[in-house]
Amino acid sequence: METIYFDNAATTKIKTEVLNEMMPYLSMEYGNASSLYSIGRRAKRAIENARKQVATLLNCNSNEIYFTASGSESDNMAIKGFAYDNRDKGNHIITSKIEHPAVLETCKNLEKQGFEVSFINVDENRKNKFRGIKKGDKTNNYFNKCYVCK
Repeated sequence: METIYFDNAATTKIKTEVLNEMMPYLSMEYGNASSLYSIGRRAKRAIENARKQVATLLNCNSNEIYFTASGSESDNMAIKGFAYDNRDKGNHIITSKIEHPAVLETCKNLEKQGFEVSFINVDENRKNKFRGIKKGDKTNNYFNKCYVCK
């Protein structure tokens, strides 16, 4: 029976072209990029080269590209970074109750640090139900994964 995989948002099969590019770093050039020894320095050069390639694709500076170990780490860093950087503009974060645990736990952590967090319900179609949050209630809202609400 053929397997049909529906969780590509979490883990996706590596394309052959990507695997071929990565093989040297998975088999021979696997050094710790933060180390001083030669295999580590080569790994660091490879990471910096990849950072430049991504920056070129996205038309931005390489110092704006961050590699993380997981989507959870990325969610955490993006939400906290945005919240801290924009705290002077407001501290109300809005997210749904069905977000990934990485989002929910990050928001709960920010709530402990003094941010106001609204965890909104969803309807039977998993659409956000904004009952109780009316336009104009708050002027400085942040919505789910750092979308700014105005």
